[in-house]
Amino acid sequence: MSSSTPGLSRLNDADASTAQAVLHEVCASRVWGNKILAQRPYATTDALFAASDAAMAELTAEDLAEAMAGHPPIGRPKPGDATSNREQSGMAGASDELKAELLELNLAYQEKFGHVFLICATGRTGEQMRDAVRNRIDNSPEQEREIVRVELGKINRIRLTRLTETAEGDAA
Repeated sequence: MSSSTPGLSRLNDADASTAQAVLHEVCASRVWGNKILAQRPYATTDALFAASDAAMAELTAEDLAEAMAGHPPIGRPKPGDATSNREQSGMAGASDELKAELLELNLAYQEKFGHVFLICATGRTGEQMRDAVRNRIDNSPEQEREIVRVELGKINRIRLTRLTETAEGDAA
């Protein structure tokens, strides 16, 4: 979508603290949020996406770590968090065996890299997420950091789309 939407107008018109809180729900990196906030108003959602992509490309390893800290492990969405439940819905019908295997892989990944395994889970099955952890666990920290940057960018776009398309009063 390239035009302005009511949700985009609300983001543009919100006071700084409200907009910052809304952006923090999209991405937990303060640097990313501040960059998005500083470029308001956005004429189109495409302009917002471009700003998001540019901000993501500039994040340091520390900024990425802060962003990842806002994401629960795959297979364990935050209780009561509609966003993480929706994004991880591919795990809803997973067998106990798959959930246990994913937990084991998550722990091994976290032990190696020092952060949660991050993947854009939207539209992926539990098996696809498990296979992704298996494939990525042998990466170097540098390779993994760049994969995480791409995955965070995908997640941010999905969340920004939802934010800009959500009618006032709808749950985001």
